[in-house]
Amino acid sequence: MRKALLELRLHAENKGFSLRAGEQVVLRHSPLCPAVVMACGQPTVAMYRGNFAISDAPTGEIAPTAWQEIDGGIELLDAELSDGGRPVARLTFSGTGLEVRSLLPGHDRLHVRFHAEPGECVWGGGEQMSYLALNGRKFPIWTSEPGVGRDKSTELTRIMDAEGMAGGDYWNTNYPQPTFLTSRWLAIHLDASCYSVLDFTQDDSHLVEVWSNTARFEIFAADGPQDLVGQLSTRFGRQPELPDWAIGGAIVGLKSGASSFDRLEQFIAAGAAVSGLWCEDWAGIRETTFGRRLFWDWHSGARSAQRYPDLRAKIRQLEARDIRFLAYANPYIAVDGDLYDEARSGGHFCLNQTSDEVHLVDFGEFDCGVVDFTRPETRAWFAERVLGREMLDIGISGWMADFGEYLPTDLRLADGSDPMEAHNRWPVLWAEVNAMALASRGKTGDALFFMRAGFSGVQGFCPLLWAGDQSVDFTRHDGIGTVVTGALSAGLVGNAYSHSDCGGYTSLHGNVRTAELMQRWCELAAFAPVMRSHEGNRPDDNLQYDSTPELLACFAAWSRVHAHLAPYVRHLCQEASASGLPAQRPLFLHYPQEPALFTVQDQFLYGADLLVAPVIEEGARHRQVVLPGTGPWRHCWSGEDFAPGTHDIPAPIGQPPVFFRPDSAFAPLFEGIKGALAE
Repeated sequence: MRKALLELRLHAENKGFSLRAGEQVVLRHSPLCPAVVMACGQPTVAMYRGNFAISDAPTGEIAPTAWQEIDGGIELLDAELSDGGRPVARLTFSGTGLEVRSLLPGHDRLHVRFHAEPGECVWGGGEQMSYLALNGRKFPIWTSEPGVGRDKSTELTRIMDAEGMAGGDYWNTNYPQPTFLTSRWLAIHLDASCYSVLDFTQDDSHLVEVWSNTARFEIFAADGPQDLVGQLSTRFGRQPELPDWAIGGAIVGLKSGASSFDRLEQFIAAGAAVSGLWCEDWAGIRETTFGRRLFWDWHSGARSAQRYPDLRAKIRQLEARDIRFLAYANPYIAVDGDLYDEARSGGHFCLNQTSDEVHLVDFGEFDCGVVDFTRPETRAWFAERVLGREMLDIGISGWMADFGEYLPTDLRLADGSDPMEAHNRWPVLWAEVNAMALASRGKTGDALFFMRAGFSGVQGFCPLLWAGDQSVDFTRHDGIGTVVTGALSAGLVGNAYSHSDCGGYTSLHGNVRTAELMQRWCELAAFAPVMRSHEGNRPDDNLQYDSTPELLACFAAWSRVHAHLAPYVRHLCQEASASGLPAQRPLFLHYPQEPALFTVQDQFLYGADLLVAPVIEEGARHRQVVLPGTGPWRHCWSGEDFAPGTHDIPAPIGQPPVFFRPDSAFAPLFEGIKGALAE
């Protein structure tokens, strides 16, 4: 790491100036291209079931061109100083920090233009599902439902948009983050939770739009991508190493009540390596037009006992066989649930803006109160009363910590903060509550929760991401391939571990799983740190892994591959703890000297020594694979060595292109993958 790059310095240039980190230009201002533009915002925000429509009609735009140096920074003027120009914005910088502040009342929109070089590639933005390289597009930073389809050209997306703004677009994500990295090995982070937009549509600039009168940026610089990713991981917090049980076999997701235990035995009899049983319906279910939903009342009471009789004893029996039991929770409580009155009387809900009534949100044919995590007493209550006593204390070893992205903007928070500012922070507060629960029982690093929602800082609390609710298909913007893009993009901003719903989740309007999709998803899931299946939102309409002997054998085989790789995954966990490098990595992270790799998002390095090119196109039996570097790569299935370059590789079902470095210390382990699959 070049220490000289870590301090911003001012350089006068003609009638403008630049801010530089060492020799790298970070921001440049000139009369023809002002570094800052200001305006007065007039926003419109609408939400329906976690889907947001946000627009703005700003007025009073000012693009100051003149400037003067002041102590610790720069003032931008709305006219030449000789003509009586007044200061309208101030830039202050110290060390690696830059603050931009509007000096005019009401001007609460800032457009800050960072310098870009020709051909510079950009990544980041949190967990982006459609594009790894962000060049040429805008990315609003607002946590929300990603949408179903996420492609305005498709019929499914059009139907979902018409039904409730639910189709989504390429930039919609559960986990946005206002951080971007560039191929000059710089990273820029907006230290704010307000609505913002990362705009990479111009070749000569990286524009950040901030809905505030103040924007604070942090600048990171390094000699290469690994150090840059490590710096970001240090900044946002590193996850504990995954527990042995979570990486040593598959977590089987079943939600058919007590029969889930009997069905699990079929997986075990088929030869599956099983580390956990995940029953998200542990607290009860309700049927809706969307499909089978959970009863949002997180305790082991009557509904739980009816669906899972004698659950505590069942959990103990599984644990005696080294199989953990996992459940589900989210930060909302249904009005018809048993916990609702307790939460309301304790002051634990967000309120209406004009009354002390609980603010209710329609989650799809049932209403819920929003647990108010801005209140310390409420965070402690949920961590202890719900996650502690109702879940951890009965032996539950982990759960899906769902949602976090739904906070409406028209409610009242206990700490008096603006919901527009709190909305993006909500997943971080939710993660903190879950981490508090684990710590209270001494379970950090043993019990495991996983989240789909996130924002800057979630890394320090959430031990594992999952990629959200993909459609059960191969579509470009919402199918199996988005799992890869999501893991790679999130990993660049400090999230070491990601996984997905093996088999996909969302099944609507006749879109159902095929056997091919189920098989290909197993092939992909085996090369993630955690392998976990899901029955989806419409389990009765879709194939399950125990629907046929062939699918059961497929899942069992790839679960053995996943378990076989546990020693290597432990090595990756140790690397993540020490350096912040994610388990699944874009190719350029180890081969930055090859610019052609900057946009590759359909294959990944699993650590430094394995290369995985999953089949994510329906019907494909071959695929192009890029092998980077200068040394050979060995094909897992044939044992043949391939030279670096692009190759057309056979990829029949059951043999996705997987390669390893023959000189790896783990080469003997990798040689055994074929045998583990065939056992």
